[in-house]
Amino acid sequence: MNTVIIYTTSTCAYCKMAKDFFREHKIDYKEINVESDPAAAQEMINKSGQMGVPVIDVNGEIVVGFDQTKLSQLLGVVEE
Repeated sequence: MNTVIIYTTSTCAYCKMAKDFFREHKIDYKEINVESDPAAAQEMINKSGQMGVPVIDVNGEIVVGFDQTKLSQLLGVVEE
């Protein structure tokens, strides 16, 4: 079972694309919106060194941005 955490904002198009990808492949994830949670934003920055979203944590491996190829590899998703 994969542990997936995605740090998002409500207006981020790439965040929406990543969440759609997870839903399409039936991957459970925890979403943390960093807009109104300074502690979560700092946690995201500490993990990734980045202030932009999405930042995606897959089993401790950090993916910055919506990198579908990298996410597929980490999650064992086979693209059709």
